[in-house]
Amino acid sequence: MNKKSIGQILKAMGAVNDDQITKALEYSRANSCRIGEALVKINACDQKSVSRALARHYGLPFADLSKAEIKQPVIGLVPKEVAIEHKVIPVVKQNGKLIVAMSDFDLATLDDLRFLLNQQVDCAIATPEAIEEALDQYYRLTGNLKDVLGADGEQVVVGRGEYAGEDAEANDAPVIKYVTQLISNALKERASDIHVEPFENRVRIRYRIDGVCLEKENPPKKLQGPILSRIKIMSRMDMAEKRRPQDGRIKINVMGREIDLRVSALPGRHGESVVMRILDKEKGLVDLEELGFHESDYQRFQKIIKRPNGIFLVTGPTGSGKTTTLYAALKKLNRPDVKIITAENPIEYNLPGINQSEVRHEIGLTFQRILRAMMRQAPNIILVGEVRDRETADIAIQAALTGHLVFSTLHTNDAPSAITRLIDMGVKPFLVASAIMAIMGQRLVRILCPHCKAPYEPSDVEMRSIGLTRDKLEGLTLYKPVGCPNCSNQGYKGRKGVYELMEMSPDLRDMSFKKKPTQEIRAKARSEGMVTLQEDAARKVLAGMTTIEEVLRITHRAEMEI
Repeated sequence: MNKKSIGQILKAMGAVNDDQITKALEYSRANSCRIGEALVKINACDQKSVSRALARHYGLPFADLSKAEIKQPVIGLVPKEVAIEHKVIPVVKQNGKLIVAMSDFDLATLDDLRFLLNQQVDCAIATPEAIEEALDQYYRLTGNLKDVLGADGEQVVVGRGEYAGEDAEANDAPVIKYVTQLISNALKERASDIHVEPFENRVRIRYRIDGVCLEKENPPKKLQGPILSRIKIMSRMDMAEKRRPQDGRIKINVMGREIDLRVSALPGRHGESVVMRILDKEKGLVDLEELGFHESDYQRFQKIIKRPNGIFLVTGPTGSGKTTTLYAALKKLNRPDVKIITAENPIEYNLPGINQSEVRHEIGLTFQRILRAMMRQAPNIILVGEVRDRETADIAIQAALTGHLVFSTLHTNDAPSAITRLIDMGVKPFLVASAIMAIMGQRLVRILCPHCKAPYEPSDVEMRSIGLTRDKLEGLTLYKPVGCPNCSNQGYKGRKGVYELMEMSPDLRDMSFKKKPTQEIRAKARSEGMVTLQEDAARKVLAGMTTIEEVLRITHRAEMEI
């Protein structure tokens, strides 16, 4: 007997019509995905209906994991590592067989499970979202603060007893579970930082998601000490030191991934404020095409990074994606015939095939010492994490003038002011003029959630604030954020870069040499075709990717002469 296709089953269920099936088939061919996934992507039906149809297609039961609590003895039948790696949830044991929920029928995975668990295993179908939520609930320790700490934190024993060393075994201590949960919840919500901030009567927990801080459920004030102690132990800080700032690092395995966290503790009036910066090695490396370049800037950027020598500087404030951009460029240039060396503080992501060295101030291994040693290693391309002082700038410039391609970052607000900044540092103007080939300023704008963004008509004042006029809007639709479960009700999901790329021309070199003010350099660069940060951001508004409000959050109204 021939099996019915997913499309036919969904049509019989009344979930989709012929038109929607035709559109989904076109989408699946264009995007190399299955028809079920395509139907969800084009909003023809929901994932639950597709999963039910999939279960009927294979003649398997459908498991609604949200309906009932799975008993702990059943969860214990599948080890955590196996469940997370294969994305399966044990549901019930009946007639000597273990039934596991999977998002799709996969014979190879079933065979693996039978071998690993040494018992008969059958499967049921569940939605991918339900599987992820169940993995969080039963294996990854994410969930509610109250589930871990009790209704008011009563079950927590405050003291040093539970903090003995690297307590893999002491996972039962609620505060230890809570800190692990804090980190895994942050990863699940795509956070870049976790902020633990003590105040007079409360401890505030915030996640920075897409560059904006969002407050989360706060622990009781009396747990401030144990939570901070736990974080300090994990990051190997001095437990007794509470009056001086400290830095540390945590390496932790969460959700099946190895995560690095940079930890900073700053003494405050009501206790130490701790920030954990999440460096996710899996998600940090982005391809050049995904950064958000406009086509014209992308072509120029590619030409610039393929030059044999010179300095390419990326500027912007902390957290504006400078390192991600440079890593994307190095990924593009990384070939067997090219030697690339980096000096970083710290190494944020591992790049296969690239020699990465890390600054270690405690043993005197500074940027300058690494750079000097690099020169004897005959590299083609050098990445210096950051130009902070004159000595680092001088060595980087010498490297560029002796036939190396040098990438680095600088903390300035835009591209033209980087020239003035280097001269202010004490670098000689003729060196700045001759060594630098291009400077790129960048920011990150939040992208509207595709599932819930809504069209709207902006006012003239709004449009003028970012240099737009009514005639530029002809035939285009602008959108505003709404908020839905897909974007945690924020209206935005993910970020893209906004760029201004200033290529050094003979005139700009001459102006740098003569120490001309930033405004004049900026005006000249614009007359030569440089698109400013705000103009590039405005292009993303017109493309329906972001909002006027978001552009004004990262740029100034006065930046553009209208």
